Amino acid sequence: MIGMGWFPATLGGLNRYYRGLFEQLDEARGVVVGPAGDAPSSVAVMADGRSPLPYRLLRVWLAARREARGCDLLDAHFALYAAAPLLSGTARGRPIVFHFHGPWADESAAAGDASRLRHALRGALERRVHARVDVHVVMSSAFRRVLVERYRVRPWEIHVIPPGVALEVFSPADRDRSRERMKLARSGFVAVCTRRMVARMGVDVLIDAWGILHPDLPDGSALLLIGDGPLREALAQRVASSRLKESVHLLGRVSDAELVDAYRAADVAVVPSVALEGFGLVVLEAGACGTPSIVSDVGGLAETTELLDPSLVVPPGDSAALARRLLAARAGDLPTRGRTRSFCAGYSWGLAAERHADLYQRLLAGRRDERVRVVYLDHVARLSGGEIALMRVLPRMEKVNPHVILGEDGPLADRLVKAGVSVEVMPIAPSARDLRRDSVELGGVSAGTALQTLAYVARLALRIRKLAPDLVHTNSLKAGVYGSLAARLARIPLVWHVRDRVAEDYLPPGAARAVRAMVRTLASGVIANSSATLETLDRSGDALSWVIPASVEPPESAAAREARPSRPARTFGMLGRIAPWKGQDLFLRAFAEAFPDGEERAVLVGTTMFGEEGYERELHQLVSALGLGGRVEFRGFREDVWPELASFDVLVHASRIPEPFGTVVLEGMAAGLAVLAPDQGGPAAIITDGETGRLFRSGERDSLAEAMRSLREHDGERERLAAGARRAVAEYHPDAIAARIERAYDELLAALD
Repeated sequence: MIGMGWFPATLGGLNRYYRGLFEQLDEARGVVVGPAGDAPSSVAVMADGRSPLPYRLLRVWLAARREARGCDLLDAHFALYAAAPLLSGTARGRPIVFHFHGPWADESAAAGDASRLRHALRGALERRVHARVDVHVVMSSAFRRVLVERYRVRPWEIHVIPPGVALEVFSPADRDRSRERMKLARSGFVAVCTRRMVARMGVDVLIDAWGILHPDLPDGSALLLIGDGPLREALAQRVASSRLKESVHLLGRVSDAELVDAYRAADVAVVPSVALEGFGLVVLEAGACGTPSIVSDVGGLAETTELLDPSLVVPPGDSAALARRLLAARAGDLPTRGRTRSFCAGYSWGLAAERHADLYQRLLAGRRDERVRVVYLDHVARLSGGEIALMRVLPRMEKVNPHVILGEDGPLADRLVKAGVSVEVMPIAPSARDLRRDSVELGGVSAGTALQTLAYVARLALRIRKLAPDLVHTNSLKAGVYGSLAARLARIPLVWHVRDRVAEDYLPPGAARAVRAMVRTLASGVIANSSATLETLDRSGDALSWVIPASVEPPESAAAREARPSRPARTFGMLGRIAPWKGQDLFLRAFAEAFPDGEERAVLVGTTMFGEEGYERELHQLVSALGLGGRVEFRGFREDVWPELASFDVLVHASRIPEPFGTVVLEGMAAGLAVLAPDQGGPAAIITDGETGRLFRSGERDSLAEAMRSLREHDGERERLAAGARRAVAEYHPDAIAARIERAYDELLAALD
């Protein structure tokens, strides 16, 4: 195992990680740069960190050559010291594992090294090393994304293995005794932050946040800043010249015993990083002492912390948001110390070492991951219907190793990474990505947009060829167009997931014909979200076509709704993208007809996309023209739709054009609502009229108004429909839908074999 330094003689998360893992692997031999006074004899300590760089590199290389003679594989942790052994042939004939602890070149720049030459050389060295490696290990999905995007490492060669914590060292104990040893008041609010004092760690953000909440803190409160680095003196001067000098203590470097005391004494730990955070070992160390951490949403910090309590994650660089969360912590809004310790006990070095040993054995035996390698394509990263559907099923796949390529960065990328799904962003030109479907007719696309799209197809084909997946799966109509061309160029089978009706009432006639032709000639298999969608493709009898609906997982609030006392239907709501074809204007006109006055309310949840803001302005004008002022609420976009649905009594789906599927209908049913939907398209296949919802005549205001009046006047019918809806959604659970998609893959690959 080629490391960097030996902890604690050389500080840093990489060195602590290296030692923690090394000490659990009985047969390992190590090479590090000194000093390392307490290192075992199995660790070769070469040179000294203060020695000239060429001397250090030579000594590490010679030691690695010597130690490698009796080893089966090499495990490297730092690109600079690993470069010579890995690139010179020292590891010839042996598998190589590389632990990626962060982008060395970028971290050096963030620490203040402004030399472009050194940055370029470091980056080039990193890329050479990564290209030589057989398997990479990262601590978080966030750093897997960095490896994939920045260093073009194939996702199938990256393994996410969380680190461990020394549970026997970092353990709970009496808080008052720890405070007494640290000379802290028993009654004060104490926060601790253990960070290297460099800009990317965000310690200045924490100091600003402490200044905001300082007036609301009791006497004896303290912020403990532990660590050293180039910014320590500047931070100390900043604190000394402010009103915080009595409550902010810069403790510098401390021993492990003192660090444990600080964690035990604190009410909360804070990790305010603003960039390049792979995991945050300090979160586990504080948590093992029983102290939960408030962390910024950077890198891998949120992946673990959200599992304990999502409210502990705050936006990076936002001192006001951090201050608000600290104030809530002061009021007791934190996981209990017992729960925090139990959570972190699941991250032992023993378990981490077992996972590494298993990886080593599989690598030595040449055993490949048997899961199907699938690249998923989507042109956007916004949380719309198809993207939410993808996000729900990918983490449930058991026989698939997924990798998602998005045409833009955004919420979908962040959510997938936190769910453990591999993601990379290959930006597509906005003019092509945001092209509206009514502009796709011949002559509606500029030459520039067409050329940009073709260039993207070429780049994507090269990327797919390098990734060498078993299948490509396109998740949107636009991704189907460019993805089918790229997959054909890369000679990889394609599954085109069609979530839109390819019909003349939805697309311009020429575009509809072109898409149908592409599906017939370029797609190896087709998944449609409904029979209505599949019928528009003229492939309903094709053996390699499958109807697989979107999924929904009923929230806990649905069960609470079932037990809620019956109440009259007063709130009628629509949820989803605001667009003319979605029929929000039809809903408002029907609502005005059904309830010209009274206590009933109409609610619209959603926002516009792709330049449809003018339609939303027209809706506000329509509200005034219908005399509904004060009875209609526009709530805008909501990422978490379940609280919004819980506030409805009836969900209305009013699309003027037959909906391909209607995920919102499923969500309303799962939330325990009576749902009103048109009698055409996907919703008509989901709802059994009169049993699991009500269907009205598509596009007819009178029919929708009559259905709304009926549910307002007959509470029993509404409750009966809601109960039927709750029972019906079981077959749409993400586990069931993921299994159906996997079976489709198996059938397709068998047919192509």
